Amino acid sequence: MKIITGKYRGRVLETPSGLNTRPTTGKIKESIFNIIQFDIEGRRVLDLFAGSGQMGLEALSRGAESCVFCDTDKKALMAIGKNIEKCKAQNEAKVYNRDGLSFLKTAGKNSFGLIFLDPPYAAGLMDEAINIITNVDILQDGGIILCESGRDWNAPVLPAPYRVVKEYDYGTTKITTIGKGE
Repeated sequence: MKIITGKYRGRVLETPSGLNTRPTTGKIKESIFNIIQFDIEGRRVLDLFAGSGQMGLEALSRGAESCVFCDTDKKALMAIGKNIEKCKAQNEAKVYNRDGLSFLKTAGKNSFGLIFLDPPYAAGLMDEAINIITNVDILQDGGIILCESGRDWNAPVLPAPYRVVKEYDYGTTKITTIGKGE
């Protein structure tokens, strides 16, 4: 697994060992960044349930202003730290050893312009995370929530000004983009 393009292009990233983390495949990661390629630069990013941190680091590589990485798995946190060092991204990155849902509750209004949500598929955390994001209103106007889920997941009913922008199917994986405003 490596950074596709940008200032960290080609850097090979560590992945946590064991079964607690399911890294996004290269094909899906490339598709995700093709979808949001014009919506990254200058944004504050949240990589929730971060795993290796590859999504947030790819965003930083492509011009995001900063990224917050959040995970509780010790191996994931170690991999994120090593990957930030490999990319020399310490000034743009902040890592939290916190439960993703509790982090969202304290993030503050309009904190992020891009949020990556990729919780364990079977844990049922996606709907809960989206509910907290919309209630606390941590997404900036014009911001994007990018949800990676199992194919059978459907976004919950969203309060205005949040809306499902588009869904993409990739075999057993579904990517759903949720926007705020516009």
